[in-house]
Amino acid sequence: MRKLIAIILLLLIVGRVEGQDLAVKYFTLVPSDLSVQIQPRKDLNGKNCALVKVGIGLQGVQFEGNIMGEIANKVGEYWVYMPRGCRMLKVKHPNCSPIMVTFANFGIEKLESNRTYQLTLKVSNVPQTVQQQTLTIRYSPSSAMVLIDSKLIKGSNGIVKTTLPIGQHSYMVICDGYESEEGTVKLKGSSPSNLQVALNKEILSTGKNESTFTKEEQQTAQTDVTSLGESTSIQNIAHQINSTTSSFTEERITIPIKEGVCIEMVKVEKGTISFGKGIKGITKFVANVSNDYYIGKFEVTQALWQAVMGSNPAKNKGDNLPVEKVTWTECQDFIKKLNELTGKNFRLPTALEWVYAARGGSKSSGYKYSGSNKLSEVAWFDSNSKDKTHPVGTKMPNELGLYDMSGNVWEWCQDLGKSTKKSSKSLHGASRILCGGSWSDNAKYCTSLYLDEKPEGFYSIYMGMRLALSE
Repeated sequence: MRKLIAIILLLLIVGRVEGQDLAVKYFTLVPSDLSVQIQPRKDLNGKNCALVKVGIGLQGVQFEGNIMGEIANKVGEYWVYMPRGCRMLKVKHPNCSPIMVTFANFGIEKLESNRTYQLTLKVSNVPQTVQQQTLTIRYSPSSAMVLIDSKLIKGSNGIVKTTLPIGQHSYMVICDGYESEEGTVKLKGSSPSNLQVALNKEILSTGKNESTFTKEEQQTAQTDVTSLGESTSIQNIAHQINSTTSSFTEERITIPIKEGVCIEMVKVEKGTISFGKGIKGITKFVANVSNDYYIGKFEVTQALWQAVMGSNPAKNKGDNLPVEKVTWTECQDFIKKLNELTGKNFRLPTALEWVYAARGGSKSSGYKYSGSNKLSEVAWFDSNSKDKTHPVGTKMPNELGLYDMSGNVWEWCQDLGKSTKKSSKSLHGASRILCGGSWSDNAKYCTSLYLDEKPEGFYSIYMGMRLALSE
């Protein structure tokens, strides 16, 4: 009897903890607080940071955002240093729902250098009983798949029926050969909601299967391009790009793998990549990417690898962390199983495809890094990573909406490296190209134009992958 009572009390305690939310009590500038001037901290540009003092009576609070250095845990508050211009801060605790604090909601558009701010949070209990309602979606063709709130929901005979909390939810209906349909639905407590979705057949457009590049004023046909990796010549990259003739029409596609695990791909439209100014040995280089293709919105996560391979080789574990410690050969095994599972033609991107996408494709603004000239905005690298990988998609995307193409983990490409062609294979196999830099690298290695190469049987905690997709 005592054991039963203890279990009931434990469940009540757990229920109470899980029913807590973080809320902002107030956020304000404190002009009279000189803490940030007495204990200053510099950003990556050598400018003084702003200091946000977060008052909350909890231990184990975590923060996400553009944070400089370690969080200082003071009595009853945390000191968070952030560069000037920051506009938001995410606060998390294991026993509470996370909260994104947007400074503009409290009359402060962005943080100013050398100023101290006070953010006071409170923990509020929320009711344990959440009102729910039934959502029914009737769809055609009946072979389509339905995702609700990014989770795959099993249907039968063209009908999906599920119970959800009242409020707004997103849905997507997808099927090969048909245009996908997505939208939102608001569930009300008064009555169930019903949707009817009929997909239209996809109208395909054909493209020419060609890929060419030209060189202007190149000093020698064998000159190595320093910024594209010390041992990698531009010819080795450019002549291998031969994109499959494509008839892609969707800007973005989502491919479900299993419940809660999907692959998001972003369309990269054909165009021209031009660079060479300031690169040793070449005065100008132009390459044409003659066909559209898709590339992963995120690096391959551990959740996706686990769903396909049934194992997780990464050292730093986490479902939404990029997979690492994978060889080029293991990536090929993963892709083979993924294609068998989905019926698609996934592959690794070529180096030229990777560089073109990292620089923003046809929407490129010419940034030094993928999405910005300020590396800390778009990448986890040696100055901000705290010696580990970070969840994908937590930095700013580039012009195409691609995340982490600078930093976090190096990404394998399909191409052979130059060293393979100059000498016999190493004990670990032929050399393959890697792009993007990692959490342990400095800014030099995280530019969009820096490429490295390693044997295809080599692996490390710095190396992962990103998918490309042909029709």
